[in-house]
Amino acid sequence: MNRTEKQELVADLHKVFAGTNLVVVTQQSGLTVGEVSALRRQMREAGAGYKVTKNRLTRLALKGTQFEALQPLFTGPTAIAFSEDPVAAAKVCVEFIKTNEKLTIVGGALAGEELDTGRISELAKLPSLDELRSKLLGVLQAPATKLAGVTQAPAAQLARVFGAYAAKDKAA
Repeated sequence: MNRTEKQELVADLHKVFAGTNLVVVTQQSGLTVGEVSALRRQMREAGAGYKVTKNRLTRLALKGTQFEALQPLFTGPTAIAFSEDPVAAAKVCVEFIKTNEKLTIVGGALAGEELDTGRISELAKLPSLDELRSKLLGVLQAPATKLAGVTQAPAAQLARVFGAYAAKDKAA
């Protein structure tokens, strides 16, 4: 990798760190290409990203971002999971670790606040932003649905009464 490629990589990583809310630093030892591809696919489906990094270049890219305090975590075979959603990357990492012990979480940060592995696991248990939005929408729609049911009930009862009188007249 020549100097300009390294500069471009640092600039790209800096943009990633500037435009994300959550960064999870992982170490991967022994993951196969297929396993990494499966992890990347799961990350994409959740709206997150996963990138194997070069430690020295990543430390350079962290400078001037809210995640600058993560620099000491970049030793050994590291990779980063990142997402705008405050829980997506953590959720996918924790779920992946349940089935594959070759990946370990080293630490991370949420909006500049450092997180240890325990706090990342707790964060992964929270509902995602999309799940929260759908729950909120359900709560907002429930009163409207009940109101529509209440306003339609008298009309439905009136229609049943007319139907009963019509059936009575036909029978007579």
